[in-house]
Amino acid sequence: MIKEKILKLIENSKPRTKDELIRSFKIKNKEKKEFIKILEELEGEGLIFLDHRNKYRLVDNEKFFFGKLQTNAKGFGFLITENLDEDIYISKNNLNSALNGDEVIVRRYRETSGDKPEGKVLSIVKRGNTKFVGVFQNKRDFGFVISDEAKMAMDIYVPKKKINGAKNGQKVLVKIEKWPEANKKPEGRIIEILGYPDDPHVDILSVAAGLELPMEFSKASLSQAKNIPQEVTKEEIKNRRDLRNLVTFTIDGADSKDFDDAISLEMAKNGNYILGVHIADVSHYVEEYSPLDEEAFERGNSVYLLNKVIPMLPFELSNGICSLNEGVDRLTLSVIAEINKDGEVIKYDIVESVIRSNKRLVYENVSDYLEKNIVHESLKGLEKTLDKMYELSKILQDKREREGAIDFDIPEVIIEVDERGWPENIHKRDRRTANKLIEDFMLMANVCVAKEYYFNKIPFLYRIHERPKDEKISELNSYLRPLGYMINFDEKVEPRDVQKVLEKAKGSKEEMFVSTMTLRSMAKARYSEINDIHFGLAFDYYSHFTSPIRRYADLTIHRIIKKHIEGNLSKGDIKNLKVTLPEIAEQVSKTEKVAQEAERQVEDIKMAEYMSERIGEVYEGKVSSITNFGMFVELDNLIEGLVAYRTMDGYYEFDQDHYRAIDYNTKKEFHIGDDVTIKVTNVDLNMGNIDFKMAGDKDE
Repeated sequence: MIKEKILKLIENSKPRTKDELIRSFKIKNKEKKEFIKILEELEGEGLIFLDHRNKYRLVDNEKFFFGKLQTNAKGFGFLITENLDEDIYISKNNLNSALNGDEVIVRRYRETSGDKPEGKVLSIVKRGNTKFVGVFQNKRDFGFVISDEAKMAMDIYVPKKKINGAKNGQKVLVKIEKWPEANKKPEGRIIEILGYPDDPHVDILSVAAGLELPMEFSKASLSQAKNIPQEVTKEEIKNRRDLRNLVTFTIDGADSKDFDDAISLEMAKNGNYILGVHIADVSHYVEEYSPLDEEAFERGNSVYLLNKVIPMLPFELSNGICSLNEGVDRLTLSVIAEINKDGEVIKYDIVESVIRSNKRLVYENVSDYLEKNIVHESLKGLEKTLDKMYELSKILQDKREREGAIDFDIPEVIIEVDERGWPENIHKRDRRTANKLIEDFMLMANVCVAKEYYFNKIPFLYRIHERPKDEKISELNSYLRPLGYMINFDEKVEPRDVQKVLEKAKGSKEEMFVSTMTLRSMAKARYSEINDIHFGLAFDYYSHFTSPIRRYADLTIHRIIKKHIEGNLSKGDIKNLKVTLPEIAEQVSKTEKVAQEAERQVEDIKMAEYMSERIGEVYEGKVSSITNFGMFVELDNLIEGLVAYRTMDGYYEFDQDHYRAIDYNTKKEFHIGDDVTIKVTNVDLNMGNIDFKMAGDKDE
């Protein structure tokens, strides 16, 4: 292969220019363009780079390294690379105009005086960001944008003709048009004015713009959505299993607008459960390669930013014809499974179907019935079915627990906002019985679907969660050991090994810390065209099938399932899937990360906004984490703030061996889970940071 030959030549000889390589490989004039393209591809992959003499060198992972730059507000940065155990420190003077998030080539110095290896940026392979959100500062003949991004160490200069109507103090989106050079700031053009920081919803718009989340649908996709009929026709039902006489219902949050899953339960004569999981047939309406499909692929998933939803599909689909609304016919894909008293799936069918949901139920009401026997009006007549569903839910949970599934049980936060988007109340989300029931049934359906297509050897999209690396578990144990915990394993770590530690920590004051640190040591779940285990759930086969309204992964496998059921999965389709599934897996994994980051940023900002009205107030909390610069304290409502050591009476240090903050003079110390009383001292509304100090400590 030509790429391998190029790499071998560069490795085994002195650096060469482009022309020298062309001569070495005896490239003819008509082949030059293709050869240069190959060189550019090798550069883009971080395998070779051009040095200061314009000669190609090999990225050898000894002297030269490829990776992502991570900078901070102080101006220096680190190269994050998989090819070195430690990150490479890069001083401000050695960044060579590289910015946070850029993919770069770094030369590591042979000898460094500090603990960490040091280096210098030689080449920028790919810019990480071209657009930034920040506050505009008008200087009459020009302006600056101070980025919201804490890791962006420089302001962005904006010439007068590129201010585009922005006013002093407004939040804006700026696009960089000239990258920084020696002693020069980056130069940009304002492309969108978001509003003043205090205007309603500007905080959420800023997060969405900063992460380049699409706020508007294309005209073509909207036009297509508006032309979709909002009623099911007789023709569409013709070849489907008619389940309209089956008692089906949805269970969702009180404020949910789209319903993509319904459930049913009947009892077999032998005492087994016949569970039906009925999922909206979105692929019937969203044709592959259509404008709607292209839009959904780009978005990858819906993003839920409190009261602002950025949907994957337009309203006409998500809240209309694809939503399993009460009392109307809807097209579905159903998994109908027979499950015995041990939670084993005896057999199952995956069918195209039509249902008519009997009821739209709410989590709170169902949980109140199952936990307290309180019968809400909407539940009347469904009590026996719900009792049997609860029975099955517990059986499925017990089975997963026996097989080693890990339940981190980390509480989620609920942030209630007013019509302007300002937070009014913040509290923990109760993970109650009805929520778990739906979760159990969806997991069952996802496993059945993954197994079916794996064993049929049909190209498919799986949801995988790889086994954590040994070094990650060793690092985790270094945090847990001082607290009296250890993850022990033989040849390779198994889910049950992790489960044992979490069970041991249950009810202890450090339970939340153990759960959080263990979760961080795990690999991130992702999508893949190649099946692998789902470590956290202890499943050998798993997919995402149950949310095609809000996840493109689910929509993708619905298409495969329907073609297979209908006998229309041709050899050409199989060949095409082998090419497209890796691309889809990469895209939806990427957009999922962006959505999670957006949701995290919005939560942080809303918590800071909430506490901004409570400066000076005193709260009880628990030490949730200890670092070398301070302790994080979590309040009952899950709001977390930093108590910096510099604000504390005495001289505190982080004792990593015993995982504590200690003042060696007074011998006073703090541990994970300790109850403390704090006072709110400061918030950063842009970054969502909250500062506490210990109540009773003297002010600085």
